[in-house]
Amino acid sequence: MLNRLNLILIIILEISQFSCAKRSNSNQEKFSDTLRLEIDLRFITSTLKSRNFQHPETLNQVADYIFSELSINCDTVYFQNFEVNGTVYKNVIGSIGLDKSDRIVIGAHYDVAGEQEGADDNASGVAGVLELSRLLAKEALKYRIDFVAYALEEPPFFRTENMGSHIHAKSLFEKKVNIIGMICLEMIGYYNDEPNSQSYPIGFLKLFYGNKGNFITVVQKFNNGKFGRQIRNLMKKAGLIKTKSFRAPAFFPGVDFSDHQNYWKFGYNAVMITNTSFYRNQNYHTRADRFETLDIQRMARVIDEVFLAIIKVR
Repeated sequence: MLNRLNLILIIILEISQFSCAKRSNSNQEKFSDTLRLEIDLRFITSTLKSRNFQHPETLNQVADYIFSELSINCDTVYFQNFEVNGTVYKNVIGSIGLDKSDRIVIGAHYDVAGEQEGADDNASGVAGVLELSRLLAKEALKYRIDFVAYALEEPPFFRTENMGSHIHAKSLFEKKVNIIGMICLEMIGYYNDEPNSQSYPIGFLKLFYGNKGNFITVVQKFNNGKFGRQIRNLMKKAGLIKTKSFRAPAFFPGVDFSDHQNYWKFGYNAVMITNTSFYRNQNYHTRADRFETLDIQRMARVIDEVFLAIIKVR
């Protein structure tokens, strides 16, 4: 077991090697359609009732929308139904490249905690998955891509086997699917250029990452494999937005705070792309997490970096 001092020294070493981002280049080609992103975000956040586990009819409404959008570009789309406490919930799965044996999963949860819009958490991630399905469907890829929208990421199901992502990861494991890696989009829409707008689970990290919440982070655990390293390096090489890397043990606060944790449980490589959630966005899990707080332009640059990374993964 790592003691606290050794853990800090290892993290400092990781930061010194990988945290510096390439300067953002606004002159590079842009791929994501910001108008399309806005349409997706407004639909997902404007439901009459909040899309939480207590309103399955609202979750189904959003699931139907995701299904419809994935159907435009995917080779196959289907619901993965699962029952929790007598209620049926749905993962939505769309795939391209069905003739390929090796697979990459790109996922985001579409439910919210409590009564709120959940714009950043996690309509932003779902909109990112939908936009990546549009972009990647046009590419000649060597892998099959599964685009997955999960139900029941939020409490009271977080860290339980009732999470939609656990249901999905387990199904892949049981079918012995060869997964190259998984990318989890978790809160990619909120940015803040004000000083002291970014906090950290350990205060010294501010010395390395800065005190402004204006970057995106590639988060993964130690020994996460080749896929994680490639995604990190390729996103940072693209240089479309300030991009930081954070790698630490899975038990370090924040490292496993989304759906990617369930793929780790089954031995798959997985990374989380995030704006660091509540370490930055004070609207987290409140009614203030609204569409108007999102920066769609920077969100689009994150999606573009993920897109460029995926088409270059080897």
